[in-house]
Amino acid sequence: QAGLADTCSVAQTPGHDLFGYVGIEAVLDQMRRKTMKAGFEFNIMVVGQSGLGKSTLVNTLFKSKVSRKSCSPNYEEKISKTVKLQSVSHVIEEKGVKMKLTVIDTPGFGDQINNENCWEPIVSYVNEQYERYLKEELYVNRKPRIPDTRVHCCVYFLPATGHWLRPIDVEFMKRLGKIVSIVPIIAKADTLTMEERQEFKQRIRQDLKANGIRVYPQTEYDEDPEDRILNDKIRENIPFAVVGTDKEHQVNGNKVLGRKTKWGIIEVENVAHCEFTNLRDLLIRSHLQDLKDVTHNIHYETFRVRRLNESNLTGESEGWREKNRGGE
Repeated sequence: QAGLADTCSVAQTPGHDLFGYVGIEAVLDQMRRKTMKAGFEFNIMVVGQSGLGKSTLVNTLFKSKVSRKSCSPNYEEKISKTVKLQSVSHVIEEKGVKMKLTVIDTPGFGDQINNENCWEPIVSYVNEQYERYLKEELYVNRKPRIPDTRVHCCVYFLPATGHWLRPIDVEFMKRLGKIVSIVPIIAKADTLTMEERQEFKQRIRQDLKANGIRVYPQTEYDEDPEDRILNDKIRENIPFAVVGTDKEHQVNGNKVLGRKTKWGIIEVENVAHCEFTNLRDLLIRSHLQDLKDVTHNIHYETFRVRRLNESNLTGESEGWREKNRGGE
C-alpha cells in the first residue's frame, strides 16, 4: 500500500506578493511578548589575575553592582588550593525586559608562583554545566524550561604589559577556546600610551594566529555577508583595550563615567579614550543572543554528541536513562 508521501507531493513555489493583509509579521510581537514575560538568562565568566579590575568592569558593563565583590556569592566551589569559582546572580530589568545575569569569577587564577594547570578547574566547571544541562534534557518528564547554567561567554583579562602573550595566556585560551566563546581584553589600558596600545594589540593578534587560538567571533560562524562585515570589524579590533570604573565625573557640564588621573579624566564611554563601548556592544547590544546560540548549537552540541557516543560505547546510556526516568 502506497504511503501518503508516495501519493502526494509538496509544491515548492517562490514567494508571491500578497493581495491582502495576512498579519504574518504579528508573530514578531508574539515572540517579543513571550520573551519579555519569561525573561532570559545570560552567564558570563571573567578570568584573569587579581588586580586587573574584573569586578569593576562587570559593574560598569551592566551599570549595577553585580560582581562577586558587591554581594555574597550564591555559588562557591573551591576546586583546588589556588583557584575558586564563585558565581552571583541578579535579575536586571530594563524597559520591561528581564535578564537573569550570572557572573562567574575565578579568584586565584594566575596568582601563584607555579600556575601549572591552573585552567583545569575552569575547564571542569564549563563541562560540568554542559553535563547538568544534558541530564536535564534526557529526563523522560522534562521541565518546561531547563535551567541554563552554561557559560555563554568567557571574558579573559590580559595585563597591559605591552609585550606578547604570556605562556599562561596561550595555554588557557587554547584549551578554553574549544569549549566556550572567549573574548580577550586588555585590562587597565590607560597604563599604555595610544601607540603602545596599538602595538600591543597587533602583537596579541599575531600570537593568537600563530598559536591557533580561537576567539569569538570565529569566521566559520558568520552566517551571511552582513554578519561577516560586522564581525570582521570586531576581529580587526580584538583584543579591546578597556578601562572600567563606576565613578562619575563632571566633564563640560555633563556627568560621565570616568577615571580621574593627574593628566585629566579618562572617559570610559568615549571611543577616543578606550574601547569599552566596543566591548559592551559586542557582549550586550549586538551579539548577546549570538553568544547564547553559539554556546547551544556549537559548544554544547559538540559536548552532547561526544558524551552520548561515550555513553553508547560504554553501555552507560541505558542505565543513565533508567536512572533519570521520571525526572525529578
